Amino acid sequence: MSKSVCSVLLLSLFVTAGAQPKLFTMEDAMVKARTALAPENLRQLQFVQGTADYIYAKNEGNAAVWMRGNFKAAAPAVYLPLTKLNTLLKGEKLDTLTNLPQLQWCGAAQSYFVQKNMFILLNHTNTAAPLLLVKDINVMQGILEYNPGFSHFAYLKDNNLFVSDFKNAIQVTADGSSNIVYAQSVHRDEFGISKGTFWSNSGTQLAFYRMDQSMVTDYPVIDWTTRPAKNENIKYPMAGDKSHQVTLAIYNVLTQKTVYLKTGEPAEQYLTNIAWSPDDKYVFIAIINRQQNLMKLNQYDAATGDFVKTLFEEKDDKYTEPLNPMLFVKNNPGQFIWQSNRNGWNHLYIYDLKGAMLQQLTSGNWEVLDVKGFDAKGQKLFYTATAVSPVTKNLYSLDVKTGISTLLSPGTGTHDVQVSDDGSTLLDIMSSTTTPRVIYVTDAKTKKQKNLLTAANPLKDYALSDAEIFTIKNESGDDLYCRLYKPVGMEPGKKYPVVVYWYGGPHAQLIANSWNAGATDLWFQYMAQHGYMVFTVDTRGSDNRGKAFEQTIFRNAGDAQMKDLMAGVNFLKAQGFADETKMGLFGWSYGGFLTTNFMLTYPGVFKAAVAGGPVIDWKYYEIMYTERYMDTPQENPAGYSATDLTKKVDKLKGRLLLIHGLQDPVVVQQHSINFVNACIDKGVQVDYMIYPGQEHNMRGKSRVHLYQKVTDYFADNL
Repeated sequence: MSKSVCSVLLLSLFVTAGAQPKLFTMEDAMVKARTALAPENLRQLQFVQGTADYIYAKNEGNAAVWMRGNFKAAAPAVYLPLTKLNTLLKGEKLDTLTNLPQLQWCGAAQSYFVQKNMFILLNHTNTAAPLLLVKDINVMQGILEYNPGFSHFAYLKDNNLFVSDFKNAIQVTADGSSNIVYAQSVHRDEFGISKGTFWSNSGTQLAFYRMDQSMVTDYPVIDWTTRPAKNENIKYPMAGDKSHQVTLAIYNVLTQKTVYLKTGEPAEQYLTNIAWSPDDKYVFIAIINRQQNLMKLNQYDAATGDFVKTLFEEKDDKYTEPLNPMLFVKNNPGQFIWQSNRNGWNHLYIYDLKGAMLQQLTSGNWEVLDVKGFDAKGQKLFYTATAVSPVTKNLYSLDVKTGISTLLSPGTGTHDVQVSDDGSTLLDIMSSTTTPRVIYVTDAKTKKQKNLLTAANPLKDYALSDAEIFTIKNESGDDLYCRLYKPVGMEPGKKYPVVVYWYGGPHAQLIANSWNAGATDLWFQYMAQHGYMVFTVDTRGSDNRGKAFEQTIFRNAGDAQMKDLMAGVNFLKAQGFADETKMGLFGWSYGGFLTTNFMLTYPGVFKAAVAGGPVIDWKYYEIMYTERYMDTPQENPAGYSATDLTKKVDKLKGRLLLIHGLQDPVVVQQHSINFVNACIDKGVQVDYMIYPGQEHNMRGKSRVHLYQKVTDYFADNL
């Protein structure tokens, strides 16, 4: 039966029943889910730095305005209209704006935004005139970071680092190239690394990475947009091969001198979690050995680069992965907070500068997710955690002296919270599976709330599957969190085709008690409208379930996850309405690896599968990620052999579609190419789709096309 006929029959069912709910189009599911069908929000909602006031952008009538308020005010009021800002820009002979720019606050009375190559500082003590601080400075590779006082900024030009005071620029490095990389994220963005520059608290010193990747083999990526196509090499260190070498330098704005920290040997080690001491005399680095089973928190002299001492070490028989730098206690520079999962769950510890642990501040079989900062006195620390449930996120305040935590955002949903600098006020953005979005401003002391927004349900006119979060047991007795989207208009006694979507890898969680279950699109609902059951599950290896739950993947990626998925398959079969002969499997990236692996390890369970951007052979994946979970190919030959999926292509039973972006620099295309070659050698039929110009994650029209491709594939084969 064609897809169009299915849609007509489904729609006629609703009309016959007296209702006329809408059906999603693919554009609705993949594009409008982030725009017209997303819950209403308060754009740019943020605290004004150093105050308990908040601002947000909105359209009031035909005018775009910033609103400003606080907990004590009866209601927020218009603060700065776009028309007024444009008048100020005209006065400086600058281009006017059609939308409110993204404001960044740099003090209670100052904010800034960037317009083309203009840095525009707004003085909010007198909004009559913004200060134009910089014009075109030929920042070819973009601004990296402004210092805390906004007197200087760092930027890249011709692969070298420059520091400017908005008038004159100083070239800090001279040998930057594709081999010598300065002031950028290193170690393939692992270990919580997301940038390459770190200003000191006073803004007079800049720590920055230097990465020498000359020893890393070039890897070809083809640019197909030129005539003829041309090769553009990237540096891609594969598991077991040579790794790049990283050091950390300190540039002093006042002396214009640079020193390198003496981080020592071996050269192949990982430098992460960079932190400055409150007095700017020292820099602290979490240094991880290449084996990733030992972390040393080291202290260095910022003036000389000399090693001072190791505060403490963390060892693990599998791997250790620090993700957050030390956080000095406000008003107590001799103590700091450290996050660690050393006892099985990510928790907070307080240390002194001798490296002595003073107290474990949080404990329990749950995870601290994020630290939000201190109150004005430094007595309370705010953090979010999964203490209520692994699929929720709530805010707590912690008394640093007593270790007593207080719940500040009750409920079983997901609370994304901002805390004012003085800790007096909270901005709580809450959603759940049944609540699109509610935003409160909350008094942290009394817990009293004021509603800023209750978003209407943008999907109320659509036919939806009522999908609830639930758990099943795996073979080890663990709870696996799941969600099942039943077919819309489901008929008793009828069996339906099934699509299972999963990921299963570290640092990802599919099931969350938030709007649309944490999914970023409505494709699950789209499929349910078209007569499918859609099942999602967080297997072992997934995030926020503790160290042991994740570390089941160590040295044998995929084994535990596939067993967990079989528990899900058995659950589906037991419901009585799943058509066991028409089941499809879909996963991307790590999920693409698992999908391909499952089709070869448990042949015949799924009739069809789609594996996007899949890892096929772990020795072709990057060092930092792969060696953490698999060790090196030399150390773990059996594990690598078992997860080399090219060796198992003859086990394939059913249809398999591989999808890959041609410019993928994360999971390089060689993975899927090698798999196709192995299929040819063995006479095994497999389907293959490429996306020119796309990297690891599809964007724009390619994303819509991708999901239509996946949908059609399941329609044709299920």
